[in-house]
Amino acid sequence: MEDQIVQFIARLVAPFIQVYGIYIILHGHLSPGGGFSGGAIFGASLVLLAIAFNLSTGIRQLSHSTASLLESGGALGYLFTGLAGLLCGGSYLANRAGGFWLGVPGELFSSGAILIITVFVGAKVASTIVTLFYNLIEREDQVGDFEEPGA
Repeated sequence: MEDQIVQFIARLVAPFIQVYGIYIILHGHLSPGGGFSGGAIFGASLVLLAIAFNLSTGIRQLSHSTASLLESGGALGYLFTGLAGLLCGGSYLANRAGGFWLGVPGELFSSGAILIITVFVGAKVASTIVTLFYNLIEREDQVGDFEEPGA
């Protein structure tokens, strides 16, 4: 798409959308939100940039290899955070029993492992949304328009 107005608006609002997505991820244990919704918002901002400019610009923002690394890192981080609870004698994803510091209620670092988990989930969701979008767009470019058999 080569619409200058769309590109200007996308360039203007994308940083605000990304900051809002990070805010939702980091404050999900204190207010409605969390890793999934914040990751979806952040991933949508990257998709917006890829749509407004072009796929190659979007890939420069978050390449396939970086997105794959974030997807794997998010899943592994979630797994290892849960295993930390097991190793400390609690259950999987245990918070206080897992040895995580709970902090002062109502403050940003007041939930122990929950904040860590939401950050990993947010990274996983954002990178998955971007990867799915890139794969769908690249597949569409390769396949072209669908033609019915016998037409």
